[in-house]
Amino acid sequence: MNKAQVAEALEFLERHPDVETIQILITDLGGVARGKSIAREELETLYRSGRNVAGSILGLDLRGEDVEETGLVWSVGDADKECWPVPGTLKPAPWLSRPGAQLLMTMFEKDGTPAIADPRHALSRVVNRLAADGLQPVVAVELEFYLVEPDGAGIRPATGLVSGERSMRHDAYGLGKLDEMAPLFDDIYRAARAQGLPVRTLMSEYAPGQFEVTLEHKPDALAAADDAIQWKRLVRGVAACHGRVATFMAKPFAALAGSGMHVHVSLAGADGANLFASDDAAGTPLLRHAIGGMAATMAEGMAVFAPNANSYRRFRRQSYAPIAATWGVNNRSVGFRIPLGPPASRHVEHRICGADANPYLAVATVLAAMHHGIVNRIDPGAAVTGNGYERPADPSLPLNWHAALDRAEGSALLNDYLGSDFVRVFMAVKRAECERFNAEPTALDYDWYLRLA
Repeated sequence: MNKAQVAEALEFLERHPDVETIQILITDLGGVARGKSIAREELETLYRSGRNVAGSILGLDLRGEDVEETGLVWSVGDADKECWPVPGTLKPAPWLSRPGAQLLMTMFEKDGTPAIADPRHALSRVVNRLAADGLQPVVAVELEFYLVEPDGAGIRPATGLVSGERSMRHDAYGLGKLDEMAPLFDDIYRAARAQGLPVRTLMSEYAPGQFEVTLEHKPDALAAADDAIQWKRLVRGVAACHGRVATFMAKPFAALAGSGMHVHVSLAGADGANLFASDDAAGTPLLRHAIGGMAATMAEGMAVFAPNANSYRRFRRQSYAPIAATWGVNNRSVGFRIPLGPPASRHVEHRICGADANPYLAVATVLAAMHHGIVNRIDPGAAVTGNGYERPADPSLPLNWHAALDRAEGSALLNDYLGSDFVRVFMAVKRAECERFNAEPTALDYDWYLRLA
């Protein structure tokens, strides 16, 4: 660790004399932040020497259970690997009951090489691949989420904090929904300022209790994904302080809209200028080749974009969730949308991911697909105009978990760009999750089959 990064820790401690504890976080394959809480006195040593952490933390399923098939657990004696701080991510965590902070970490093998199963390193490999061709991704992540509260055995959209009333109206873009949750959102914005997160537009989404926040574009894809990881943790933490649950589950309610994670991307050249910039609303040929790559590889990336059983409940017609590898200009019924805006802002909005996707892996797979399309000059076909949901369904697109895992396992794109060792561990975890999830009878099983089958 260089002196500048150690200085970052020392300066932070000087600016925040009240901080007593720091949560060090490693993002696993499922996008779950796992780690430890260290004392203030340990921070400088952490920056100077790193921290040994069990490598099996990257071989856990979503519920935190070991997946031996990853090769990261008992076959290697549950051995430690080294974790080091991600520069720029040491920040206060105002929602913690004890004055504290948090710090993102990334994992390395004992010989100093990147740990094969760390999703942040997977994104770094893809970014380096683009950089070798003089391409710099400019990325922003847009996340939808629900504020909910318990309702007996389940959940329901949360009651307002101002009036205490619950509205089940859709009321898209309604300012009243924001006003009702103003105390919570005021605290969210204060926490975001304390963390230096580039939080921009807040809006009430289509469904009751559903909201969306946009994070600003960054010319650093890793930093943009770091922001998304930190943002999700911040929202959950602040919501809990107000007695609400913030969920990024893809489809928490059958009758209401799902929550997506839209990845906005452009590519800059060596001079920093947008290579997609064009007076043509459809962008440059380079942009269309990038879209062609995303369309051609959408099927093999679905296990990343929709990583859980619940993820596939989101894909329905007229649902604001795309169900085909289509593109268009100023059209939210397609998978890849080119928004309106000044020529210099021309970019693509990838609309496939659920809000439950791992931001590192989602951004990595989007960028890999774009690069694949550019290198191979893939034509995306004609842009869709009108209602994209009226187009015939694509039978090759896997819209269930089993089929998506099968496509991902043999994916040339994922193995090439993310790395075959990474894909092997990822598939082991997701296969284990799929088997474990489907082995459990649910309330729906009993409702449908207990007395009728």
